[in-house]
Amino acid sequence: MAPPNLTGRSDGPSIGSLNGGIYLSGSVMLDDGNAPPDPVTIERVCNGAPRAQGYTDKKGRFSFQIGQTSEVMQDASEGGSVLQGTSHSGAGVSNSIGAQQSQTPNAPDLQLANCDLRAVLAGFRSDTVNLGTRRVLDDSNVGTIVLHRLANVEGSAVSVTSLEAPKEARRAYERALQNIRKNKLAEAVKELRKAVEIYPSYAAAWYELGRTQEQDEDLGQARKSYAQAIMADAKFVSPYLKLAGMEFRAESWAGLADTTSRLLKLDAVDYPVAYYYSAAANLNLGQFGAAEKSARAGEKLDASHRYPKLEQVLATILAWKKDYAGAAAHLRNYVALAPDAEDAARMKRELAELERLSGATEQAKAAAK
Repeated sequence: MAPPNLTGRSDGPSIGSLNGGIYLSGSVMLDDGNAPPDPVTIERVCNGAPRAQGYTDKKGRFSFQIGQTSEVMQDASEGGSVLQGTSHSGAGVSNSIGAQQSQTPNAPDLQLANCDLRAVLAGFRSDTVNLGTRRVLDDSNVGTIVLHRLANVEGSAVSVTSLEAPKEARRAYERALQNIRKNKLAEAVKELRKAVEIYPSYAAAWYELGRTQEQDEDLGQARKSYAQAIMADAKFVSPYLKLAGMEFRAESWAGLADTTSRLLKLDAVDYPVAYYYSAAANLNLGQFGAAEKSARAGEKLDASHRYPKLEQVLATILAWKKDYAGAAAHLRNYVALAPDAEDAARMKRELAELERLSGATEQAKAAAK
């Protein structure tokens, strides 16, 4: 969960009317008619490339200027470059800030061409708002984006316990989010501890406390806070994902296998990185069948190829099974998807060896006929 955009107004200026900037505003609502109890990320997706732009406030409202994302944490899906190997930040979108300056008031804005706006919350499907036809002087308010709960997902990226938080606990939590946004971690920890002292079942506050402690490299306390978040709300998926990341980096394979198993039972459709973690854990535990099952599920889910390491895991498993051609195909995919990865040179050498073994195997089969 990321800190909210505290300027979340729904009555902002018209597009392009302030200093040439493009402002968009609106609100997010769950399909039961309520505002999300915790901040929701708003993404602009242009030519298929997503870019986080802002967050909802406590009433589900959002407002942002396109391109002004210095306070927005771009999604690394909790995996970071260790998993990705290459960047998919959406920087390839062709239209730059200020491209709208040459547009006439009744013309569509170039910076919004081929773009949609959506809300992002695990366990929910978002309505989308098409931005491609919006014109420079259109009202900034895009209306309400509705989030629809997925029927086959038991977990949620928002905690239901937030709805029961007393007013003073909620205020402390909101002050903490403001402090996190300003990188005032000590002040944030103080407010979050106050929130959970008032309301021990405040799972979102425990989660943010863990995130803040982890950022401050207080890893032991961070782990305890994530565990408290899970105890407060066992269906709240975010702390599971953070714990999995910590266990992955610590190479705690048994703990990682258990955490990802619990996470994927709650939500099997939103986190390809969880499948990678599961595959890596089981591979290191010698559970090759389980590792392959997780890696293939993750690969199927990862349509945008944000986690090319899944290809590397499959290459390792297939090489162990002596399917050298299959292993080479997956490692070839990894090298193509992550050409700038730290291990790219080594992977190319391993690919050459797999191709040699594959060729030798085919020759042996041909000779045996």
